[in-house]
Amino acid sequence: MAKWPRKLRSAEWFGGQGKNAFMHRSWMKNEGLPADVFDGRPVIGICNTFSELTPCNAHLRTLAEHVKRGVYEAGGLPLEFPVMSLGESNLRPTAMMFRNLASMDVEESIRGNPMDGVILLVGCDKTTPALLMGAASCDLPTIAVSGGPMLNGNFRGAPVGSGTHVWKVFEDVKAGRISIEDFLAAEQGQSRSAGSCMTMGTASTMASMVEALGIGLPDNAAIPAVDARRHVLAHLAGRRIVDLVKEDVPMSQILTRQAFENAIRVNGAIGGSTNAVIHLIAVAGRLGVDLGLDDWDKFGRGVPTIVDLMPSGRFLMEEFYYAGGLKAVMRALGEAGMLHLDAPSVAGGTMRDIIKDAPNYNKEVIRDLSNPLTPEGGIAVLRGNLAPSGAVIKPSAATPALMQHKGRAVVFETIEDYHARVDDPTLDIDENCVMVLKNCGPRGYPGMAEVGNMPLPAKLLKKGVTDMVRISDARMSGTAYGTVVLHTAPEAALGGPLALVRNGDMIELDVAGRRLHLDVSDAELDRRRSEWTAPVPTGTATAGGYAKLFVDHVLQADRGCDFDFLVGQRGAAVPRQSH
Repeated sequence: MAKWPRKLRSAEWFGGQGKNAFMHRSWMKNEGLPADVFDGRPVIGICNTFSELTPCNAHLRTLAEHVKRGVYEAGGLPLEFPVMSLGESNLRPTAMMFRNLASMDVEESIRGNPMDGVILLVGCDKTTPALLMGAASCDLPTIAVSGGPMLNGNFRGAPVGSGTHVWKVFEDVKAGRISIEDFLAAEQGQSRSAGSCMTMGTASTMASMVEALGIGLPDNAAIPAVDARRHVLAHLAGRRIVDLVKEDVPMSQILTRQAFENAIRVNGAIGGSTNAVIHLIAVAGRLGVDLGLDDWDKFGRGVPTIVDLMPSGRFLMEEFYYAGGLKAVMRALGEAGMLHLDAPSVAGGTMRDIIKDAPNYNKEVIRDLSNPLTPEGGIAVLRGNLAPSGAVIKPSAATPALMQHKGRAVVFETIEDYHARVDDPTLDIDENCVMVLKNCGPRGYPGMAEVGNMPLPAKLLKKGVTDMVRISDARMSGTAYGTVVLHTAPEAALGGPLALVRNGDMIELDVAGRRLHLDVSDAELDRRRSEWTAPVPTGTATAGGYAKLFVDHVLQADRGCDFDFLVGQRGAAVPRQSH
């Protein structure tokens, strides 16, 4: 095999004739590995989030086999290892609570084991940022490979979008427009193949961010999970990671400030999830890249949404891929001067090289910049006395008529309070009110669950109301929609202004002016603050364990919800011997 230009990290385990090298090689050989695979060739770790409890990632075992083919083909040794898998659909209280834990699992697995480069196999929402965060803290050559979206949902001849139609159809049931039997019958039609949500939810958004950042290969965002081309992508990633080790290209050379600015603009163009805000800030923080909430407004402002996908639009990820995928979107942005085209990619070369000839096969799905789905697609960052540290809203998924609104607050102190009262016929609420949900932020839930897109009261749905302004310190699924203000910081559980809102207060939302204001005097807010008492932490947060660690150390939404002690890089220096 070819000689490598330098002694690799894995040689500290497998190289030489000493006792420890003997031990490391000997035990590895019980897997049936021949002696010559320990000749100094690069060892590639395949970090796999496969789990049958994570439906979106249940096919990643197969994808790993295709990565291995590519690694072997290029002269490397692939070694697969598991890490905690975060399934948004099953994991309670929320997968977000465990994102940082999974990132710790990834970081220590990489640092403590003999590998020279790593492939991250990701899919469901939080697995992508968790693995990027953990790998970034080590900074080895790295490629992320997403599992891909499911095939389009279909029910009785109509397209069904995962997640998005959960909210739509459930509201139809509450409004009496469809029967509970029809609602339940739609389950299988929504999820009919392996893969993650086929709407532009958080999974598809983060797969797009991987490609836009340059840390994944071209077409990573949109190839369906069951399409053979997803296997080809994995195979090529296995080849390419060996080259990156040979070229000594760590993550930090790819994930530059320019790469993050590109990703923010791409997120606006695709109508991406608000969750990307938190995740990219956290990933940047691990790398030491200065990225803040205001950057999302600065670089996202003026970017139109040109991808007509649910939940903002009509189509699904299959159509997006067939239309040309993310390369076509990036070409449009690049030709308009909205991207740093000299940003590098793990594929080799620059973004300019990758997207310069990208075709657009369907201008209904991927529109021209002159004919956008919405003229202002970037995430809008709101500030004011209700959100001193910021809040976010996704304009492409909101109702234009509600983007400037003043209404009376109807307050729910907890998610349990919301569920207990929202459908009470005597609830004093109309379509002009502003629904306010407290104590669902990073510490308050804990974990900042996806409950911010509060379903509307049944009595208003029956009147034909389809949207209202909703404000919380929670998140919402990227598959959700509506005029929903999220990530309000500081959160209510910390005594942020959201904690002081009372029924009947008037709240002003002005998205164009980037303003979120509570019409209550400073003196009255000070009086309320003097009477406020912090809520008692819920669940296991009072009993110790990881939940207590989370509550004690999680940063606020505007800082990415990472742990204070995890921000920054710790490198991948070879640890001491184990024996």
